[in-house]
Amino acid sequence: MKKLLSKFDYNAPVILTFTIIAFAVQLISSIPGTKAFHSLFVVSRGSLLNPLFYVRLFTHVIGHGGWAHFMGNFSFILILGPMLEEKYGSKRLLFMMAVTAVLTAAINIVFFNVALCGASGIVFMFILLASCGNIKEGNIPVTLILAAAFYIGNELISSLGHDNVSQLSHILGGLIGAGFGFIFAPKKDQKITPY
Repeated sequence: MKKLLSKFDYNAPVILTFTIIAFAVQLISSIPGTKAFHSLFVVSRGSLLNPLFYVRLFTHVIGHGGWAHFMGNFSFILILGPMLEEKYGSKRLLFMMAVTAVLTAAINIVFFNVALCGASGIVFMFILLASCGNIKEGNIPVTLILAAAFYIGNELISSLGHDNVSQLSHILGGLIGAGFGFIFAPKKDQKITPY
C-alpha cells in the first residue's frame, strides 16, 4: 500500500487543497441541519463591524449552492488549474485567486444586494488567464479575443434573464484573468519564473 501511495504526486498543491476543502464544505453543507455552517461560505451585504464579513470575502468561493454547482466549477478548476499553477507558481496563483474572490465579492456587494457563493469567478479567471498563455510583448492572442467574446458575451446575454446566477462575478473573473495574463506576461526573451 505504501508503495502504491508513493506513486501519487500532489502536483498542484493550491488547486488540490482548494478542491479538497471545497469538497469537504459541500459534503458537510449537504447534511441536514448544517445551514449555519454553510453561511460561513456565502457573502452578502452585512455589518462592516462583523469580522466574519471580511472572512466571507475570501471564503465565499469555497461554498457552493449544490453538488451540480460544485461539480461544474471544479471540472474546470481541475482541468485548467494545474497547468496555470505550473506556469505561474503556487504563490502567484493563490494571490490571483484571492484577488478574484475579494473583487468579485466587493463589487457584488456594492452594486447588487444578492448573496454570492461559489468559485465561478475563479473559473472564468482561469479560462481567460489560460487564453493569455502565449502573450508576447505588444501582441494580443486571437485565442484571448475569442475566449473573451464567447464566455463574457454569453454571460452578458445570460444576464438579461432572471436566474440565481451572478453573471457579474463571471464577467469580473474573466476580466481579472485577462488582466493578470497581461500583468504577468513575460517580457521580451524572458520566461515566467514561478514563485
